[in-house]
Amino acid sequence: MSAIRTLSAEEARAAIPALSEVLVDCVAGGASVGFMQPYGPEDAGPYWRDVADAVSAGGNLLLVAELDGRIVGTVQVGAAQMPNQPHRGDLKKLLVHRSARGKGLARLLMDAAEREAASRGKTLLVLDTATGSDAEAIYPRLGWQRVGVIPDYALWPEGGFCATTLFYKRLA
Repeated sequence: MSAIRTLSAEEARAAIPALSEVLVDCVAGGASVGFMQPYGPEDAGPYWRDVADAVSAGGNLLLVAELDGRIVGTVQVGAAQMPNQPHRGDLKKLLVHRSARGKGLARLLMDAAEREAASRGKTLLVLDTATGSDAEAIYPRLGWQRVGVIPDYALWPEGGFCATTLFYKRLA
C-alpha cells in the first residue's frame, strides 16, 4: 500500500537515511539531479540536512511516497521566492527509487505537491529536467507545458553535458 505525505522538519531529519537511499539510487541510475557519480549515503546526508533546514525555515515543502511504510520517493516545492514572485514555486527533485517505479508514485507525488503548493497560495509552478531523460516524458502527461531547451545546462552524473527542458504549470 502506498501513501504520500508532507514531512515536517523533524520528520525530514529523521528520514535522512531513507531519503539518502532514494537519492543515491537515482544518481546511480543516471538521474541528472545535481550530483556526480560515485555518490553515496555520506554524500547525500548533508544535502538532506540542508533540505530539512529549508523546511524548518518555511522555504521548502518536502513530500515523500511510502510503499509498505518505506520511503521510496520524494519531491520538493521551493516555496520561498523573491518579493515579486510570491505566487510562484519551484518543483525540485522528483525522485522515485528504481525498485518502486511503475507504480504511479511519480504521479501521486506530483499531484500532492501541486495541491500543497496551491494550498499555500502558489498559482504557478516551474521545473527543469534533463532533456531526453525518462523524467522528461512524465511532465507533459501531467499537464505541464514545455517552454524550451537550454543546451549544455548541466552534466550527467557519469559525465558529459546534458541539456535541460523547462516546464511550467498553472495551478487552479
